[in-house]
Amino acid sequence: MKTRMIRINDEIARVTADVIRSELSDPRIGAVVSVIGAETTQDLKYCKIRVSIFGGEEEQKETMAGLGRAAGFIRKRVASVINLRQTPEISFVYDDSIEHGMRMRKLIDEVNK
Repeated sequence: MKTRMIRINDEIARVTADVIRSELSDPRIGAVVSVIGAETTQDLKYCKIRVSIFGGEEEQKETMAGLGRAAGFIRKRVASVINLRQTPEISFVYDDSIEHGMRMRKLIDEVNK
């Protein structure tokens, strides 16, 4: 059962990334958006999609608002691609782990110099 959830999460993340990259035309989603992963509840009712957004704080806020607005459309596209009994309700969560890693790398490089 656990591997099934991992596969479902990976597939939802992949489809969501494809939709964000190629099908959304919302001008608020102009920054570079990376889908980090998806976390679906066991009952497949809810799914949190972690995204990393490169850009300023204002761009991040606008992009998150745009993604929240597009959640229904993305859910519909996920349902059409992935054959699940029930397609989860999608919400987006900002994940700064990539930015944090880049900051840490920069600090390490500075210390090494």
